[in-house]
Amino acid sequence: MNTLAAVTTVPLPPGSRATTFYAAPHLADAYAVRLPEGATHDPERLARFMFATQAPWVARLLWLRDRIMALFGVKTTDQLLSGRDDRAVRRIAFFRIYEQDTTEVLLGEDDSHLDFRVSVRCEPIDGAHHVIATTVVHCHNLLGRLYILVIAPFHRLVVRSALRRAARTGWPLQKDGA
Repeated sequence: MNTLAAVTTVPLPPGSRATTFYAAPHLADAYAVRLPEGATHDPERLARFMFATQAPWVARLLWLRDRIMALFGVKTTDQLLSGRDDRAVRRIAFFRIYEQDTTEVLLGEDDSHLDFRVSVRCEPIDGAHHVIATTVVHCHNLLGRLYILVIAPFHRLVVRSALRRAARTGWPLQKDGA
């Protein structure tokens, strides 16, 4: 197996803004993959690349999720993407960018059933830089809790797939020290 494409479950990164966003999240997980020498350490570039290289089955899952959840008044990916017209809101894929610094970009969305944040962070683990994708979710109601119960196994597959696929494709290279 290509060790650069090996995705591992890791503890929630203590330095991540995502880990302190919700006092008691209903879902919290983190996955990491090692970056090769020469890859960028810019979290925004890493996140954009990761979400741009999604597997086709992920798009089909999102399509199905949108059709089902629209019946409950939950925002669809199309509705989130239509927010791109608002120039004040920066996005990566359909995720809103909430915060960003040199090591982490914090993405997410808020909705009536739940709020979530996804952190894409670059940091050293055991002497090598890794991309760490952390997700935290806070549910507002029964619909949110049921949604997380159903979606959690798929979420874990999607995150691991996104990291693995990006690693196999080849992460973007450093430019101007990024």
